[in-house]
Amino acid sequence: MLPALFAAAAQAGPQVDVVHWWTSPGETAAMHALADAYRAAGGQWRDVAVVASAQARAVVLARMDAGHPPTAAQFNPSQPFRQLARQGRLHALDEVARRGRWAELLPAVLLDAVRVDGHLYAAPVAIHMPAWLWSSKAALARAGVKAEPRSMVELFAALDKLQGAGLIPLAHGGQPWQDLNLFNAILANQGGRELYQAVFRDRDPAALQGDALRQVLVNYKRLRRYVDAASPGRSWSDTTALLVSGRAGLSFMGDWAKGEFTQAGQLPGRDFGCAPGLSPRAPYIVDGDVLVFPKDRDGSARPAQELLARVATAPATQLAFSARKGSIPVRTDLDTRSLDVCAQAGAAALRDAHRLVGNTEMLLAPEQLTALERAVSDYWNRDIPAQAAQQTLAKILTDRRLP
Repeated sequence: MLPALFAAAAQAGPQVDVVHWWTSPGETAAMHALADAYRAAGGQWRDVAVVASAQARAVVLARMDAGHPPTAAQFNPSQPFRQLARQGRLHALDEVARRGRWAELLPAVLLDAVRVDGHLYAAPVAIHMPAWLWSSKAALARAGVKAEPRSMVELFAALDKLQGAGLIPLAHGGQPWQDLNLFNAILANQGGRELYQAVFRDRDPAALQGDALRQVLVNYKRLRRYVDAASPGRSWSDTTALLVSGRAGLSFMGDWAKGEFTQAGQLPGRDFGCAPGLSPRAPYIVDGDVLVFPKDRDGSARPAQELLARVATAPATQLAFSARKGSIPVRTDLDTRSLDVCAQAGAAALRDAHRLVGNTEMLLAPEQLTALERAVSDYWNRDIPAQAAQQTLAKILTDRRLP
C-alpha cells in the first residue's frame, strides 16, 4: 500500500521530465532510486540526462526561453539558481516545505542556500562535500603507509612514500574545476574555517594579503609534483578509477566519488578509506544537488512538481539515494546507521554547525567564480610565484565590479 502522503497522487499519475547530469555509474544508480520512488508514488518519470552540469543548465535555460520548460531540473544552490528565482521563473515551494517541516529537519546552511528573498525555490536532494580525502588501502599498504594522513605533515609524508613505491601519489584530474576543488580542500584543511570564511565569504583584504593564504598557495603548488603525467584534462570518474584499481594512493574529491568505489564492489574501511577532512575539526564544505521547478504557462505542472519535491525529500528516498550516490541525506532526523561508514562520518560532521561552510558556488557570483577558477588553474599549471598568484586572487575577490 502506498504511503498516505502519496495516495492521492497515485491515481493521477502526474508526469515529470527531469533534466539532470547524473550520468556516471554511481550517479545513474542514485537517479534510478529517485525515479523509482516517484513511480512508486504514482507518477511517471521521463529521464533527460545531459553529460555535464554546464550543458544541462544550458538545456534548461533554452527550454525555458522557448516556452517549453522541463518539469524539474537538477541544479546546485548557486548564484545562477538565485538569479532564476529572482527573475520569477521558478515555482516557490513554501507550502511543501511547511508541510514537510523543512525548517526543523533540514540544516539551516542548506535552507539558506535555497532561500531567495524569503521564499524557498528548490528541493534539496543530496548534500555533498567536495573536499573528502579518499585512499586506496592496497596502494597505502604497498607503500608502507600505515594509516590515512590526518594533517598536512602526514599528507606529504604519505605522498613521498607512495611516490617511492612507484605509485601515483595523488590522483588528480587536471580540469580547471578540479584544480579549484583541490585548492579549496587545501585552504580548508590547512587554513581552517576562519581563513576559509575570511577568503571566500568575507573577502577580507587582510586575509587575502596575509601569510596564511600564501602558505596555502605554496603547499597547493607543492602537490603538483605528486600527480601523474596523464592528469591534464582527465575526468573525475577516470581519476577515481586510479584509486579503485590501486594504481594511486590518495585523492581529494567530493563524496560523489564513493559511488565509483561502490559500483566496483569495494567497501569502505576494507578496500578504501574516506575522511571528510584531514582532522576531526576540518571545515565541512556544504555543496549538493537540488531540484528546481520552472514555471510553465498555465501552472498545470504544479501537482507533478510538488509531488516530486515531496518524494525527493521523503525519508526512504533520501536513504536510498544517498546509499547509491555517495552523498548524505539532507534530513537530520534519519537513522543513518544503515548507510556506510563514509556517509555516517559525513552525517556526523553535518550535525556540527561549527564545521559548516558554504561552497564557492554559493558564495561567489558566476563571473567571480569563473575568474577564480581560471587563476587557480593557471597557477597550478604554470610557473607563477605564489605571491603573484595571491595578488591575482585578492584582486578577483575584492573587485567591486563583480557582485
